[in-house]
Amino acid sequence: MSRTDRPLRRIAVIGAGAWGTALAIAAARAGSEALLVPRSAEHARRIEAERRNEARLPGIVLPDAVHAEADPAAALAWADAAALATPSQAMRASCARLAPVCPPDLPLAICAKGVEAGSGLLMSEVVAEALPGRPLAALSGPSFADEVARDLPTAVVVAARSRALAESVARAFASARFRPYVSTDLLGVEIGGAAKNVVAIACGAAQGLGYGLNTRAALITRGLAEIRALGAAMGADPETLTGLSGLGDLTLTCSSEQSRNFAFGVALARAAAEGRAAAPAPGGPVVEGVVNARSVTALARRHGVEMPICEAVRAVVEGRESLDSAILALLARPLKAETAR
Repeated sequence: MSRTDRPLRRIAVIGAGAWGTALAIAAARAGSEALLVPRSAEHARRIEAERRNEARLPGIVLPDAVHAEADPAAALAWADAAALATPSQAMRASCARLAPVCPPDLPLAICAKGVEAGSGLLMSEVVAEALPGRPLAALSGPSFADEVARDLPTAVVVAARSRALAESVARAFASARFRPYVSTDLLGVEIGGAAKNVVAIACGAAQGLGYGLNTRAALITRGLAEIRALGAAMGADPETLTGLSGLGDLTLTCSSEQSRNFAFGVALARAAAEGRAAAPAPGGPVVEGVVNARSVTALARRHGVEMPICEAVRAVVEGRESLDSAILALLARPLKAETAR
């Protein structure tokens, strides 16, 4: 019997940030055991001693079924599956660290969203290169870590090319208030998750400039059109991108300063008003949309897809355009039909 044919009840969560910690808590509520695997032994010791991960998810007490283990070899030998919750641009390095000790048939649930800078690969493609042969799934959707940890009702999607694997991973995390739906469109789920952070920066910038809800609604709607166009060019199911991992995640990320990307957009606008540059704080939470503004637009260009909102964000974060000129360039685009015929 393969690992995917039996219940996945021991989950190693690689990455002990806010999202990794929230996923470990969700697994515990589902009746699974979870091991958080941080990068340092000191971080693991602190989590075990305090029964919290105060640095990343303050105020949340860990369930009894969640523990920390700094040795990835021990964690993966114990696990039925691993959840990869490191930032997207650190995914390859994280997988390289795991490669010597990762069992060849261990199911891996990718819980990071993005396109790798340089290669233009989605996270499943990065992991397939770094850890070849392992069964792969992706967990995505509208889910702030703090709300998941506090057991507020949340729905996500688990995608894998094998429906049986998607269902097994979903069951490992499913509880009364954490509902994973399943999909076999791994590509579509990943595209939605990768691009939404870039649009969120645009929405945050609009808020920071004092624009209203009309502007945000326009950016979300046209941002979704850009994401759907990229998905269509790459062969994703368009229905996936109107679901939780597309429209759902986009709406959440573009609507609250709980989103690091939205908050960064607000900071961009405030910095522009004060005549200074904005950048993510060194050592602070990762703002995935900054790197993905480049990698998502590079991917779109390669597929011949226009993504004007994402291109505008890229121009601003690269310092090639001011925020004002980027917005004016968007407004000055030629008039066209809303939907292509």
